[in-house]
Amino acid sequence: MVCFRLSPAPGSGLFLLCLVLGAVSSYALELNLTNSEKATCLYAKWQMNFTIRYETTNKTFKTVTISDHGTATYNGSFCGDDHNGPKIAVQFGSGFSWTVNFTKELSAYSIDSIFFSYNTNDSTTFPDAKEKEVFTVYDRVMFTIPLNDIFRCNSLSTIEQNSVVQRYWDVHVQAFVQNGTVSTKEFLCDKDKSATTVVPVIPTTAPAPTTTPTPKEKPEVGSYAVKNSNGTCLLATMGLQLNVTQDKVASVFNINPNTTDVTGSCHPQTALLRLNGSNIKYLDFVFAVKNENRFYLKEVSVSMYLVNGSVFSIANNNLSYWDAPLGSSYMCNKEQTVSVSGTFQINTFDLRVQPFSVMEGKYSTAQECSLDDDTILIPIIVGAGLSGLIIVIVIAYLIGRRKSYAGYQTL
Repeated sequence: MVCFRLSPAPGSGLFLLCLVLGAVSSYALELNLTNSEKATCLYAKWQMNFTIRYETTNKTFKTVTISDHGTATYNGSFCGDDHNGPKIAVQFGSGFSWTVNFTKELSAYSIDSIFFSYNTNDSTTFPDAKEKEVFTVYDRVMFTIPLNDIFRCNSLSTIEQNSVVQRYWDVHVQAFVQNGTVSTKEFLCDKDKSATTVVPVIPTTAPAPTTTPTPKEKPEVGSYAVKNSNGTCLLATMGLQLNVTQDKVASVFNINPNTTDVTGSCHPQTALLRLNGSNIKYLDFVFAVKNENRFYLKEVSVSMYLVNGSVFSIANNNLSYWDAPLGSSYMCNKEQTVSVSGTFQINTFDLRVQPFSVMEGKYSTAQECSLDDDTILIPIIVGAGLSGLIIVIVIAYLIGRRKSYAGYQTL
């Protein structure tokens, strides 16, 4: 936990702002705002990213996705006073800022409005923007929540306005916290309500068998890239097939790279590749460095909609796949299975990944998986042949001895 002691805010004295990264997943934001009495007055935990469409000097349009908030500051966040409601203010990157305001009624509070600003003078993010200035988009949310309830919305929520798409998920927020204690009573958004509806189960005399999914054809191979201020920092090429088992019903989903969005972030010790589409809220691959000279796939988390409309979510941060030296890529052309849990596996095809040390946007020399290494087959084949020959010789010898023995008995 990283804490910042900020300057006095009107009506609230000194207050303490604490940020926790990775509370829900590796790149979540968590804010615990306290007043002068060190009592919690506002609590929030959420994930977000922004996609901006802008016009270039060539009169074409480009899009850029902002998802790395690792350099965030929180100047201007405060608990509220007699004249102003609570506010969360976040600044990150080169000229990005995000603010959410809250208001209070008699027995409820509201997420009142959201402001997002970006600066196209940032030549790294917007290298060829036609207009160089600060743009601000404003959305009047006016979402009302009962007082002393914490609002929860794990589902993806999207706001699209003025060439900017804002995405929010895994949101937990409570303003006007009573007596310094965050409530355990949740007020759900509509998407989470429908996703958590329980279907009645009719008792049976015998447990229902797990259905076997219909085999699907090999998925299409997609190429994905994550960029930061220094250029391309992560490369991935692969066909992905998701195997999900829920309520003893097995399903297979092939990811279509043509309808899949990619975001992510790169850090010295970790890197994130995030995929999302129409039925996939997020599919995260988190890579990590070990022993200062190798990388591996450490974590996979997924949240997706199934055919019946329910939401399937699971995560495992203790994996060890796709191990290769830093400065190289990992490659496995044969089908490979990443077992995330007993209910979720990922089959990969024509896989190649490099989450660190990407140079000039190209893959480095690849370390191949053992499945691709055909040289190991040669000693296996030779050994099997020799073993077979020895067995034939031994059997022939035993048969010959048996016949000779039988001849002696006749005489």
